[in-house]
Amino acid sequence: MNLSDVRETITISLDTLRANKLRSGLTVLGIVIGVLTVIIMSSLINGLNSSVNGIISQMGSNALFVFRFSVFGSRPTLEELSRKQLTYDDMEALNKLPHVVAAAAGLRLANFGAFGAEGMTTVRGGGHKVENVGLGGDSDTSYIVNDWPIAAGRVFTKEEQDRAATVVILGHDTAEDLFPNGDAIGKEIEVSGISATVVGTLDNFKGISPGKNPSDNFCYFPITTFHHMHPEILDYWITVKYDTLANKDAVEEEVREVLRARRKVPVEKDDNFAIFGSDSLTRLWSQLTGGLFLLMFALSSVGLMVGGVGVMNIMLVSVTERTREIGVRKAIGATKRTILLQFTLEAMVLCAIGGFVGVTLGSLVALVLHVFLPSLLSSAWVVAAFTISIGIGLVFGIYPAWKAASLNPIDALRYE
Repeated sequence: MNLSDVRETITISLDTLRANKLRSGLTVLGIVIGVLTVIIMSSLINGLNSSVNGIISQMGSNALFVFRFSVFGSRPTLEELSRKQLTYDDMEALNKLPHVVAAAAGLRLANFGAFGAEGMTTVRGGGHKVENVGLGGDSDTSYIVNDWPIAAGRVFTKEEQDRAATVVILGHDTAEDLFPNGDAIGKEIEVSGISATVVGTLDNFKGISPGKNPSDNFCYFPITTFHHMHPEILDYWITVKYDTLANKDAVEEEVREVLRARRKVPVEKDDNFAIFGSDSLTRLWSQLTGGLFLLMFALSSVGLMVGGVGVMNIMLVSVTERTREIGVRKAIGATKRTILLQFTLEAMVLCAIGGFVGVTLGSLVALVLHVFLPSLLSSAWVVAAFTISIGIGLVFGIYPAWKAASLNPIDALRYE
């Protein structure tokens, strides 16, 4: 078959599809839905991955987190919940390790109220009131360990921490809501029954979604001040920032040895605390996105299979309707290969149109979703979805094309 024959075959296929626009449109609906699902789901997964990676990089790849039980991947057991809490002295001991740049201790108010909000506290200041504000107590080294994005003012000092000074650093949203004119530094706020002076404000923290980030609606106090406000909260988080990734294993082992000795853990017993880094979050997120990918594959496969069956069905109907045409073409010299190519191309073009429509609609939906959710369009998935749609046409169009090509020209000419 030469190039002119291929062009003629493609022209005939396109003319046939144009002559049956409604039928062709309904036939590719399953392909459109399948491709649309692939584009939307892949955009959401890519957007979530990008946001989570941004948060993890913001936490720092050279940081270790220590708590009395693991908070990622599994529900704590009764034994873990009964473990004794970490202490501020534990943090100070870890701060002396050779490769540690700084260690910080933190406390958080977790008050799950009617709306499930963490730290549902009302803060007043500047003639305004903000609801559902999170409260935290941090050591003077927290800004180093957690890379706080200071927008204005300063962090609290070691001296202020030692004397439990009533000073506070406001998260971006809290500062903006209380002092919309941007003059928060030096002003007083009222929270949890005390009056505190604002010494600093933070810039936005990067969140998972484009909307509000809970970390931006926060008040950070010196840890001693926080103790006076909420003496019942003693569950310390300890964050250890070390010099280079090359020393990660050594630092982790040193942290383990120090804590086992301080907590008097026998040699034969397992650790009664948990050490985890940003890689733990990465592994957990990979497991979650793996499940989302399987869901996406299942949903899109159903749509594509339905679309493929629809294409095969309509192509079989088309072969029956055009039996006499096939006989005429064979009588004037069309080969079996020509007929096979014609009907296979019709199926592939039909699915390619469905793929193009699905990609276009999916891209538009992904762009709209980006306003509300972390959606990020992937060119690789766009190409993959379009290619798969054409492949569906090839797979499901082969049998009708073979049936058309195998017709006996004499019987086909007699067909009414």
